[in-house]
Amino acid sequence: MASVNKQAVAAAFGRAAAHYHQFNELQRQSAAHLLEQLPARAFARVLDAGCGPGSYSRYWRERGSEVTALDLSAAMLTQARQQQAAQHYLLADIEAIPLPDAGFDLVWSNLAVQWCSDIRIALAELYRQLRPGGVLAFTTLTAGSLPELNQAWLAVDAHPHANRFLPEETLQQTLAGWPQHSSTRSMTLLFPDALSAMRSLKGIGATHLHQGRAREPLTRSKLQQLQLAWPKVQGQCPLTYHLFSGVIIRD
Repeated sequence: MASVNKQAVAAAFGRAAAHYHQFNELQRQSAAHLLEQLPARAFARVLDAGCGPGSYSRYWRERGSEVTALDLSAAMLTQARQQQAAQHYLLADIEAIPLPDAGFDLVWSNLAVQWCSDIRIALAELYRQLRPGGVLAFTTLTAGSLPELNQAWLAVDAHPHANRFLPEETLQQTLAGWPQHSSTRSMTLLFPDALSAMRSLKGIGATHLHQGRAREPLTRSKLQQLQLAWPKVQGQCPLTYHLFSGVIIRD
């Protein structure tokens, strides 16, 4: 896998931190789907890895868990602190977590590992945090996500404008050998126009390209081209995401 510029990722999410809640419908739907996959039990200690502004750190805290909120973005952790989302806060990279082994009953990571350089290292680090019998629950996006965005930009230029995500087969191979189950589903969000669709990505900080190419200003002419080329659903502009959910149980 290509190395990811973590400073650039953290900066992009930091810029989105203050208004993230206005645009996080995908994250809410993804989390709801992941919650359905979990065993019906209490989790005394929870690590929220890639916590963002702390919505699900708060969710677990309100259910009696002692929560550590971890994120790559200091601005996101500031938002989480302001919401009193967790008992502990940790500025860190999922691929190098500065914590001892086996400290948590649940490691929760909703739509974060796609920003890692190596999914194998990320999942191994998250798994390392589990106590025996503990649960690692994560979601990520898979190849083929955001087809409408890619199709629309083809009318403008030949540059990539969305990240390429791992195929489902690669994720399944990565999970082989662990006691686990996984599921996939597609989610489509509808927006009144192309600008609103792209603002939804910017609003959650998902603007850094793994390829590292700088984004050019979106001119009025380009926006008109995008609006015309964007596939429509009942007159609206869709964004489709292919979601992979994995639940691993530590022996």
